[in-house]
This record gives sequence, structure tokens and C-alpha cells, in this order.
Amino acid sequence: MVRVVVADDSVLLREGLVRLLEEAGHEVAGGYGDAEALLAAVGELAPGLAILDIRMPPTHRDEGVRAALRLRAAHPEVGILLLSQYVEASYAQELLGAGQGAVGYLLKDRVASLTELDDAVERIAAGGTVLDPEVVAQLIGRRRDPLEALTPRERDVLQLMAEGRSNPAIGAALHIGVGAVEKNVTSIFGKLGLEESGSDHRRVLAVLAWLEGKA
Repeated sequence: MVRVVVADDSVLLREGLVRLLEEAGHEVAGGYGDAEALLAAVGELAPGLAILDIRMPPTHRDEGVRAALRLRAAHPEVGILLLSQYVEASYAQELLGAGQGAVGYLLKDRVASLTELDDAVERIAAGGTVLDPEVVAQLIGRRRDPLEALTPRERDVLQLMAEGRSNPAIGAALHIGVGAVEKNVTSIFGKLGLEESGSDHRRVLAVLAWLEGKA
């Protein structure tokens, strides 16, 4: 069970999230219509995870991202899950760039599924990184030519790795053993000129940095 606070200016979406979270067995400590109200309540409520819409009042631009960065600075122990109606990969990169785990970025359509929402909440609360497959696909699309060196299997592994999946989770998704996953990961890092990392979050950061052309 994870103690969660939610901020979304849409009452319907906010209440829908609350219902799904409670059905999954989590405790919703508070629901708010804007990011400032959530920030003001975090210190007292001590949640394990904060879920924020990226675009909220007053400008409906990036209030959720700004609030997430402030929250991470003031309460680094609180996991953060950003939600968006659209793919905005730069926002994911900005939050991940803080260099810590326990963060996620998903499209709102994805969290309509109880299973996917519960999976994201538990992985982030455990210190992991969760990225929407559509965000990863967009980043990979930007670097299509250099990826030609990868085999089809390695591309599949790369996408799941960039989404924040562990080696056992990648193996389960692709129906291959963990040893085969490890070999593919080693090959991917070698072909992309990246150093291997023992941390799942740092591994995601390395892949994203390369996909953004910063590695």
C-alpha cells in the first residue's frame, strides 16, 4: 500500500484516479485542483508518492513539472508521477535530469488501466523509473539512423530498458531468460558507446541522454 496525493484540475480525471488507486489498495491522502495546494499539503500528509498533471492552473503550461521539481528539492523521499494528455518528452528529461529515481511520466490514457497504474505506482514507490512507451518511442525515433547497428531483439530490449524495466521484467516481457537480457544489454551499451551501470535509474538516464544526443 502506497500513500498517495493527487493534483489534477479536472474533477472527473482526479476522482477517476482516486477510485483506481483505492481499488488497487493504495491510500489517497488528498486530491487537489492545482499544484500549489498539493505542495502546501505534502509536509503534513507525508505521502510516499505525488501524482501531478503536467498542465494545470493558472497558465495550463508546465505547472506540474515546476511543482514536481520543487517537491523533489524539498521532499526527496516522495516519489513523483507526472501525467500528460500528450507526449512531451522534454518534460520527462527535465525531471529525470535531477539524477534520482522514484520518478515516472505516463500518458493519461495509460493510467485508465488499473493494472498499469498500480504497476507504475509500486515501481516508483520502490525507487524505480517509469516512462511511457510513447515517450520512449518518440525519443528513439529521433535517433533512428544510429540505431541501425542494433538487432531487432536489441531494439526491443532498448525500448523496455528506457521505460525503466529491470532485466527480469524485460525477460518476462520478451519471453527470454535473464541471461539473454544481460547479453543484449551489454551489446547495446557497447554499440551505443555507453558505460554499463548497476543502477536501473542511472541506466535509464544513460539511454535517454544518448537518445537526446547528449551522451
